[in-house]
Amino acid sequence: MQHESRRPVSSRSGLFRRLHRRLALGALACLAVPACICFAPASHAQERDIRLVLQITVDGLRGDLLNRYRRSFGNSGFNYLLQNGAVFTNAHYLHANTETIVGHTTLSTGAHPSQHGMVGNVIFDRDAGEIAYNIEDADSPLLPTRDEKKEGEQVDPAQKKSRTQGRSPKKILVSTLADELFMHYAGRSKIFGVSGKDRSAIAMAGHAGKAFWFSTSTGDYVTSAYYYKAYPEWAAAWNEKRHADSHAGTSWELTADRSTYMLRNQDDRTFETDLGGYGKTFPHPFGTSDDKLFYTRILVSPAGDRLSADFAKQIVKHEDLGQDEVPDYLSVSFSGVDAVNHFFGPSSLENEAVVRDLDRTLADFFAFIDTSIGLKHTLIVFSADHGMPEAPEVMAERGMDVRRLDPDDVAKAAAKAGLEKFGTGGLVHSFFRPYLYLNSKAIRAAGLDRAQVETVMATAIRKLPGIAAAVPTTALPKLQDTPLIDPIRRNTHPDRSGDIYVIQQPYWFLQEGGAIAVMHGTPWTYDTFVPIIFAGPGISPKQVARPVHPVNVAPTLAALLGIKPPAAAMSGALPEALR
Repeated sequence: MQHESRRPVSSRSGLFRRLHRRLALGALACLAVPACICFAPASHAQERDIRLVLQITVDGLRGDLLNRYRRSFGNSGFNYLLQNGAVFTNAHYLHANTETIVGHTTLSTGAHPSQHGMVGNVIFDRDAGEIAYNIEDADSPLLPTRDEKKEGEQVDPAQKKSRTQGRSPKKILVSTLADELFMHYAGRSKIFGVSGKDRSAIAMAGHAGKAFWFSTSTGDYVTSAYYYKAYPEWAAAWNEKRHADSHAGTSWELTADRSTYMLRNQDDRTFETDLGGYGKTFPHPFGTSDDKLFYTRILVSPAGDRLSADFAKQIVKHEDLGQDEVPDYLSVSFSGVDAVNHFFGPSSLENEAVVRDLDRTLADFFAFIDTSIGLKHTLIVFSADHGMPEAPEVMAERGMDVRRLDPDDVAKAAAKAGLEKFGTGGLVHSFFRPYLYLNSKAIRAAGLDRAQVETVMATAIRKLPGIAAAVPTTALPKLQDTPLIDPIRRNTHPDRSGDIYVIQQPYWFLQEGGAIAVMHGTPWTYDTFVPIIFAGPGISPKQVARPVHPVNVAPTLAALLGIKPPAAAMSGALPEALR
């Protein structure tokens, strides 16, 4: 079946467009200047011969992990980037809530969450008076791929807040790099985002592109009515082959001798999570395809990353990416490292295994890009959306006084303080890290001053063990800049943030339910530290140790392409990637 786009598609005939451009530009130039100096200047992208922008994001890849495992990498995956790119070794996010949607949207827009609006994996719907999943959109329902035999069990705390299965980028408030590329070339650049997670694919594809993501209900790569009326033939054909189901009855096993792994002795620790029989030690059995957690287990392994890379290859092949002088854009966000970190931790044998296997997946994908388009025509930017802490048990073994907090204690402390001070109950709506949400109707009905309520409750929360900060939103404009206040301010949007921002002390665990071993989301350096690498035409190999930030990524890509940066990108390009 032929798919229908939600927008008209211009002719992509390279021969036609080259002829048309030469005739038009040549005629205009010759009218303005003598024939002897008649010429048409090329854009930056044309000068560099960039045919594809390949943005690779590894969810949860803390900035030190490439160096930790580098000796085990081959020459064609991570080391291709490390040896041929401009490598920024001191890159940190500047916002407080280091979560998936926040980091991805910051990478794509060059803006802070206070501007792009994605302040967390959930945002507050003030009209409905409840928190909601960040990219949910009832007007953009999922396109079905098959008659589902089962409902996938949802282990993502953020997605549990979703009130609809519809998805779109409508809640991203500003333009992305992909949007600007699309507009610069008058709709002729093809834009795609692929990921194991819906929010990752959608944030990078922007408003103008098309996004696909892995379904933990069916094992297919799905999309929504925002992007298509029906699946493209190639996508439907790929899904029909049920690639994920090929792992039924098999296990995630080590792909090298156990003795070669640095973390070979960290394979069974008390805090690790057994995902419904997935186990805490190798091998990890995927189970049968009719198991509710089967496709989730695929995502919590290198198999999910390989599926994402394979699906991305189909896009390159069937959508003719990189086949003419107008640059196209492809984002591939790999979700395996983050998923494995959540269940086993970043200093586990599983973490080392998934990163080493991703190296091979990247090597294979780069070889495919080289054959299909040419790496010499491909501008690659590599980064991560956030880092990851060690489990509190690991740090406690090293002498730190840290432990796991009960998130219910935060809401209880706030509610108790409100009742004692104002004699009124029901003032707290809920707590979903990092925000405490208040009950606006109850506050108005009691005739209370909202700022005073926030102050009283924040004071009570700060007295809890393991809490570093509890900052009222109404007080932010008056607070002096500090290393914690600044990131919170950059994370605050007046219509979407909660009422009190809560930060735990370093390495303390604070998570709103779910069988999770480790959780990111703080402004501490283990969560803000990520790699940034640019490689491709005109970029010379170098290492840069000065402090840089992911908000610089989109402006740098714009400068390399010679296009306008995204609308809210207030930071500059990184000069080391331009020379």
